[in-house]
Formats: sequence, C-alpha cells, structure tokens
Amino acid sequence: MTTLRQVPDDALISQAWANGAGTTTVIASGPDTDWAWRLSIADIAQACDFSAYPDTQRQFVALDAPVQLHFENGRELSLLRLQIERFNGADAPRVTLPDGPTRAFNLMLRGDAQGELIARPLNGSMWLPARASWRWFVHVLSGRAEVKTDHESIEVSSGANLWIDAQPGERVRIEGGGELILVQLAAR
Repeated sequence: MTTLRQVPDDALISQAWANGAGTTTVIASGPDTDWAWRLSIADIAQACDFSAYPDTQRQFVALDAPVQLHFENGRELSLLRLQIERFNGADAPRVTLPDGPTRAFNLMLRGDAQGELIARPLNGSMWLPARASWRWFVHVLSGRAEVKTDHESIEVSSGANLWIDAQPGERVRIEGGGELILVQLAAR
C-alpha cells in the first residue's frame, strides 16, 4: 500500500557548509550517516564558493532568484529561477547573485544512487508514476497541495516536505496550486 509521510520541521537539520561560506538545511539523507543521497536547501546570501563534494553528482535549482555559476574550467552558467542544472560535486563553482539572495534545493547522489530533481508549477492536478523500488519526495515551494493515494490523502502548504512511498499499480495524484520541487529517488 502506498504511504504518505510528512517530514516534521524538527527533523530538519541546519548546518554550516563544509567550506563555511553559507548554511544549508538538510531535509533527508540516506541510507545512513555516510549518505549515498542527500536532499537539502541552501541559503545563499552573497556571492561565494560552493563546497566541493568529490565523487558526488549534484542536481541544483535556485528557488527564489536567478544565479550564475562560475566553474574553475571557465564554464559559466546563468540559471533562471527553477532552472535545474546537473554537475559534478567536485567541480565546486563560485555562485553570484544578479538579483539578490536566494535559496537553492540540492539533490546529491554518490556511488550508484539514482534520482531526478524536478521543479514545476502545480495548476490543478497531476499524477506521479509509481515505479518498483522508487519513491517520491515533495517540497511545496509555494501555495498548497493535496496529495491523494488510493487509501489516504494529506493537505500540505508552502514549506512542507513529504515522502511518498508509492507502490506500482497504485495511483498518486497531487492537486492544488503553487510550485513544487519533486525528487524521484531509487530506494536502497
């Protein structure tokens, strides 16, 4: 049976970046303290260098304002708000903020961990496909949403975090209005 589990606010862990240049709120990581995957929201108040995470693939999305990423090899990216970028965690770019401070959602994957970060509006309803050995994570960036399965439903609003352990053959529907950050993550 598909289960819905809201992440309580007191389970969120705020900590300094590994390089001390900012702070991040770790929403979840697993399967243990030496994580293979990690979900977090970074507070980026000023131009700074990201922490390096060797042997880690990052999926990154600015939540509040556009950013520019400047990599050591000369590559530069201008990312709009909610535009996702994937890069090697060892390539710690410098971030600049053309329109001021922002938060950023990060999905970090190590080893054979698999996942996908999605940022999208919610206007009405949408279906989440259920795959064997995969789960969904939902962060409500703005607005409100009602998540419904065959057996239960939960209403969540801006700032809420929710795990969906969907079983193949069961339907998961999200209804509402606002913006969502979704992560599809292979269960280990």
